[in-house]
Amino acid sequence: MNAAPGPGAEPRAELTIRGLIIGIVITLVFTAANVFFGLKAGLTFATSIPAAVISMAILRAMKNSSVQENNIVQTVASAAGTLSAIIFVLPGLIMVGWWTGFPFWISFGICASGGILGVMYTIPLRRALVTDSDLPYPEGVACAEVLKVGSGEHAEASQSAAVEGGTSGLMAVVVGSIVSAVFYIVVQTKIFASDVVQYFRIGDRGAASGYDFSLSFALFAVGHLVGLWVGIAMLVGALIGWGWAVPHFSLLHPATGDVADVAQGVWSHYVRFVGAGTIGVAAIWTLAKLVKPVVSGLASAMAVSRVRKAGQGATLPRTEQDMPIGIVGLIVLICMLPIAYLLGNFSMTSGLGSHTALLVIGGVVFVLILSFLVSTVCGYMAGLIGSSNSPLSGIGILVVIIAALLLVAGVKSDLPVDSGKALVAFALFITSVVFAVAAIANNNLQDLKTGQLVDATPWRQQVALVIGVIAGAIVIPPVLDLLNHAYGFLGAPGVDPAHALPAPQAGLISALAQGVIQNNIDWSLIIVGGLIGVGLIVIDAVLGATTKSVRLPPLAVGLGIYLPTSTTLMIVAGAIVGWYFDKRADRTPRAEAVKQLGVLLASGLIVGESIIGVVVAAIVVFSGKGAPLALVGDSFGTASIWIGGIAFALVTYLMYRWIARLGQKA
Repeated sequence: MNAAPGPGAEPRAELTIRGLIIGIVITLVFTAANVFFGLKAGLTFATSIPAAVISMAILRAMKNSSVQENNIVQTVASAAGTLSAIIFVLPGLIMVGWWTGFPFWISFGICASGGILGVMYTIPLRRALVTDSDLPYPEGVACAEVLKVGSGEHAEASQSAAVEGGTSGLMAVVVGSIVSAVFYIVVQTKIFASDVVQYFRIGDRGAASGYDFSLSFALFAVGHLVGLWVGIAMLVGALIGWGWAVPHFSLLHPATGDVADVAQGVWSHYVRFVGAGTIGVAAIWTLAKLVKPVVSGLASAMAVSRVRKAGQGATLPRTEQDMPIGIVGLIVLICMLPIAYLLGNFSMTSGLGSHTALLVIGGVVFVLILSFLVSTVCGYMAGLIGSSNSPLSGIGILVVIIAALLLVAGVKSDLPVDSGKALVAFALFITSVVFAVAAIANNNLQDLKTGQLVDATPWRQQVALVIGVIAGAIVIPPVLDLLNHAYGFLGAPGVDPAHALPAPQAGLISALAQGVIQNNIDWSLIIVGGLIGVGLIVIDAVLGATTKSVRLPPLAVGLGIYLPTSTTLMIVAGAIVGWYFDKRADRTPRAEAVKQLGVLLASGLIVGESIIGVVVAAIVVFSGKGAPLALVGDSFGTASIWIGGIAFALVTYLMYRWIARLGQKA
C-alpha cells in the first residue's frame, strides 16, 4: 500500500463532482437490476466491481483521474446496489395484505434513514474489522486489485517486476474476466448447465437428500479468496445440512412427489431454521469476541477526534482520517428523528395508536441497539465470505423473531384479538429499518477495505457512501412499485401465481412474523441449530488451542447449513483449489508473485461474471423472458450437465496452469 503522505502532499482527485455523478448514474441502472434480480432469483449481486470497471473506462478518457476517484465511483454505486437487499423484507408488507403498493416517502424514509445509520455504524467498526483485522474481505480485495491494476498504480511488493508494473497483473484480471463472462453467457444459452445437481432417496424409508454444484466462476473465485479453513467450515455446514438434517426431517415429515421438490421443501421449511439458529449463536459469540476490538476502535476514534480539536488534524495519516466521531454521533441521533416519525405514523395508522408512545420509544431503542449489533455481525460475515454470499436473510430472520417476541410480550395482551395483522405489519416495518442498516453494513466494510488498499481517505469515502444510500433510496421505491403492479409477489392477495415474482426471503420472513405473533412457530428447529452452534464454538476453541492453523469458524459452518449447496459447494471447491495452488507456488522461486497473480485471476473471475450478470438481468427485464439467451430446450439438460461440468474443470485447470507459468517469468 502506498505510504500516506504528510502535510503539504500534492493534491489528487478523489471526492469529485464528476465522480459522484458517474457513481449515481451507474447506481440507477445497477439498483433497478438488483431489485428485479433479487425478487426473481432470491439473491442480489455485488455492484462494486462492475462499477469500478465502468468507472475506469469513463474516467480514463478524462484528465487528472486517479485510482482514488475511481474508488469513490464504485463506493457510491455499491452502497446503493447493496441497499436493494431491502427487498428481502419490505415486500412482506404486501404479502400479508397490509400495503397494496409502496408509498414513496415512507419507503424512502426506511431506506435512507436505515442506510445512513448503517454508514455511521461502520465508521468505528472500520478500525476493529478492517484496519486491525485479518479477515479476507474477498470482494473488497478483488475490487482493490482491479482498481490498482486498471489504473497502472499496482504498488504491492512483489518478486516479479512484471506484476509490479501491472502488465502480468492486468493480463490476469482481463483473462479471468473474459473467461468468466464467456462461460456465464454460454450458461445462459443452456448449452452449459448452470449447475450439476442431483437429488436422491436414501435407504428403504425414503429419506431425501442431494447436492448442487453451481458452475459459477465468481463463487469459485470467492472460495480462492476466503481461504481453506473458511471453505472447509462451509463444507462441514453443508454436510450437517444435507448429510443429516435434510434426510432426518424428510423422515419426520414424509411427503410424496418428486424427490427434488421434497428435499428442497424440507431444506426450506426446516433446515434453514436450524441454520438460522446456528448463525444466531455464532453471531452472539462473534459479538462477544469483537467487544474488545470494537471498544478499541471507538477509543481510537475518540483519540483522533481529540487530535482534530487540538488543531493537529493535518498531521494524521490520510488513511486514518475518518469522519469525526462527534459528527457520526450527531448524524446517528438525527437519523432517529425520521425513524421515530415513521414508527409513530405507522402505529397511528395501523390501529395501534393506544400504544404509540411505547412503540415509538421502544422501537427507537430497538433500532439503535440492535442495528449496531447487526452491523457488527454483518460486517464480520461479509469480511469472512464476501457481501454477495453473506446470508442477510438469516439476519432478517433473527431480527423479525426478536421484534415479534417483544411485541407479543409488550403490547399484544392489551390489544383486541383482531390486532394480530397490525402487529405482524409493525414487526415487518421495524425489521425493514434494521435490515436497511444490516444491508449497508454488510457491504460498506468491503468498500472501506478497498479504500484501505488503494490509499483512499476514509472520510471522503464515507461521504460517498451516504450519497450512494440516498441515491438508492430514491430509486428503490418506484422500481418496487412498478414490479408490484406489473407482476405482484407470490402469496400476496389477488396475485396470479403463474406470473408473480417469488420474493422468497420476504415470504419466509413475513411467515415467521405471523408464526411468532400467532404462536405457531417451531422453536425446536432454532434450538437445535443453537446447540449445534455451541458445539462448534467449543470445537473451534479446542482447535485454536491445540493447532497452529486449523480452525473451524462457527459462523462459516452456520452459513454452510443455511445457504443452498449451489452457493456453498463451489466456494468450497474454490477454497481447496486456491490452497493447492498456493502450496504449489511455495515450491517455486517466485512464490509471492505467483500467489499474487492467483488473487488477480480470482478477482477477474468475479469481475467478468458480475458485469455480464448485470447485462443479462437488464435483458431479462426488457425482454420479459425468463431465459432470453437460451438456444436449446430442457431436453438438452443431461448433455448440458456433462458438457458444462467438463468444460468448467478443464478451463479451471488451464487457467491456473497458465497463471503459474506467467508468475515465473521475469
